[in-house]
This record gives sequence, C-alpha cells and structure tokens, in this order.
Amino acid sequence: MSAGWQERLRGGLIVSCQARAGHPLHDPVVIAAMARAAVAGGAVGLRINGEADLREVRRGVDVPLIGLRKVWSSESPVYITPTFADAKIIAEAGADIIAIDATARPRPVDERLDQLIPRIKQLLGRPVIADVATLEDGMRAATLGADIVATTLSGYAGSGPTPEDPDLDLVRKLAGALRVPVIAEGRYRVPAEVREALRAGAFAVVVGRAITDPLLLTKSFVDATKEFRR
Repeated sequence: MSAGWQERLRGGLIVSCQARAGHPLHDPVVIAAMARAAVAGGAVGLRINGEADLREVRRGVDVPLIGLRKVWSSESPVYITPTFADAKIIAEAGADIIAIDATARPRPVDERLDQLIPRIKQLLGRPVIADVATLEDGMRAATLGADIVATTLSGYAGSGPTPEDPDLDLVRKLAGALRVPVIAEGRYRVPAEVREALRAGAFAVVVGRAITDPLLLTKSFVDATKEFRR
C-alpha cells in the first residue's frame, strides 16, 4: 500500500468482505471478487479476515486492507487477532493495517494489550486499529498507541442482547475524546446511517453484511413474502 492511508480512508466507506465457514461465500476467490466489486463501487478500503482471503484479495485491489484473524477458543472471549502470532500471519499475507480486539475482556495467556499494540507497530511496521466496545476501551487503546479506534464490538462484548441500531452515541463520545481517528462499525445497514456516523465525527465507516451477504439480504426479502405463501 502506498503511503498516506489516512488520506485514502478519510470520509469514506470501508467494506467488510467476510464469510464464515459454512457460508456459501466462504471461499477466497469469491471474497476477492466481492472485494473487487466493492472497490469498483467506490469503497476506499476493505476489512478482510484471515490469511487466505487477504492473499487473494491483495492480488486484485490497491486500496488499504484492514486485516484481522478470527480465532475462537475456550481460553478467552477475545477472537479478533488475539495474539501477536496472529497479527504476524495477516501482516505477511498482505494486511496494511491490523485490527485487534481492544476490549477489557480477559485475553489469552501472555498476551497483554499494552504489549501487543507496540509490538505490532514496531516489529511488523503496521498501524493498529483497536476494535472497542466502550468509551473506556477506546481511551485506553489510544493511550497505548492504537492508531485508530473502531466501534466494532459495541453491543457484542457484553452480556445483554445486541441492539438493532448502530452505536452513534459511542461514535460521538470517542470522536470528542480522542485525537486518533474513529471508525464507525457495527450494524450500519443503510446510507442514512453512514451519513449520520460521519456527521457524528467518524473518520470513516465500515459496512459489512448489509452489502456483502446475499444470504442475509435474500432472507430479509423472503420474510416479507411469508404471509402470502401457501
């Protein structure tokens, strides 16, 4: 990626192109085609999970790639790039920026946030996006050296039900409290919500399934037909 990622992302739409195992789109070639379509449509950056997808996507686009590696385990609830080893794998696969879970939840053994952020920056030479759930998470991550703070985990890191709407209030609070850029992410479904996030102070906005998941989109339309089917 050429220098100046901030200028390239500022005020724009970042599209998250991901599909879990078992989803019909779970294939690096398919994800790469989706990524190219997003860029052709005007996306200024992409958020990509896993080394296989990153390598395939990197071949076909020249926009900043936010890389992450989702690893679920019984050891910790943290699954977004939980360790330095995960960060190294996705950096080598082509990630320009590394996204990590920066919540206050218990982390895997020997992986402390105050060590992970500087290690990624110093040893891998990549900026760090801190995915957070609260204002306190974001303030701590910025203090520890995160280059960007994202609202990705708002509504997902607690014990209560996940809200329906994006957390615009958290965007406003983070944008007012921090000097680093704030990215709005999580449950953004329509263009009006993207505009609201940018007006609230977001540096950029990430949209995922509302753009890239035809299974989810088809189901929402099919639900509207159910009362008419016999």
